[in-house]
Amino acid sequence: MVKLTTYAAKGGCACKIGPHILASVLQQVRVPTNEHVLVDMKGADDAGVYRLTDDAALVQTLDFFTPIVDDPRTFGRIAAANSVSDIYAMGGRPLTAMNIVGFPVPLVEQGVLTEVLNGAADILESAGIAVVGGHSIENETPIFGLSVTGVIHPDKVWKNSGAKVGDALILTKPIGTGIMSTALKGGVFEIGTQEAANSMFTLNKAAAETAQHFTVHACTDVTGFSLMGHGREMADGSDVSIVINTAQLPLFTDTVEAASMGLVPAATYGNRKAVSGICFAENVDEVWSDICFDPQTSGGLLLAVPPEEADDLVKAMHEAGVVAATRIGEVVTKGDCAVYVK
Repeated sequence: MVKLTTYAAKGGCACKIGPHILASVLQQVRVPTNEHVLVDMKGADDAGVYRLTDDAALVQTLDFFTPIVDDPRTFGRIAAANSVSDIYAMGGRPLTAMNIVGFPVPLVEQGVLTEVLNGAADILESAGIAVVGGHSIENETPIFGLSVTGVIHPDKVWKNSGAKVGDALILTKPIGTGIMSTALKGGVFEIGTQEAANSMFTLNKAAAETAQHFTVHACTDVTGFSLMGHGREMADGSDVSIVINTAQLPLFTDTVEAASMGLVPAATYGNRKAVSGICFAENVDEVWSDICFDPQTSGGLLLAVPPEEADDLVKAMHEAGVVAATRIGEVVTKGDCAVYVK
């Protein structure tokens, strides 16, 4: 039986280039644009938006990574859900997808790639997304993902830069996928690792569609740069600070125990080094630093909404099947730190 995680030192979104390294590169890159571009790569938003008419715009994204689980079909499902998530994080409706493949030929000949592609098809079909093509190369390390195109009304785009002081912060999935993927490699915490896999291949579709009936000031999905990294992006883009309450964070079973044992991916330390402006209260146990900086793969949506709508939104999400949706903090006036963790 093929174990895909043995082919990659870092799996899922933990294989991303560190945000501080990436930022230094992008500062030197020209970004061609025109008057039709509503959202581009200059900020920290999840996808690009291009206006077609006064009533319609394209939402475009792509994402790919190395295996985070051993089972090929599960890997395909996770990669698909992760790629589509950026469209949902912008408030858009995904329409089409194209496969991005880099695979060792021996694994292709064994049928592993076929399982990966069929796994992705499971998720895309459930979301009503058509696969219209793709591209493949031979590569020693398996890589898979998708480019995804969706549509949105130009006046209804969610960005990560509109949070307002007083807003409540809602998170729609548990965190700890990086920790649990490390536990998977060690063959421990079977319940938590299965919960993490199930969460990673769960679409953010229901969460996004439910939130569209409420007031969303800002939204992003939590992925490789961790809750702290993406929280900092929201705080900086909105010129505010945010407060995260660790007691309210949704976690997978045994996440705290796994982190306490040191089952922490290398990218956690990279995130901690790269993401500044994070202040932990003195009474917060050190293990929460590993959890909060844990690189997430196919994580949930982080939404900033008016406080008077927060409880109703969480209730509506629970009724829609988004059972992990939780109010985890609030937006406050900009202070010395971008993110306060208590």
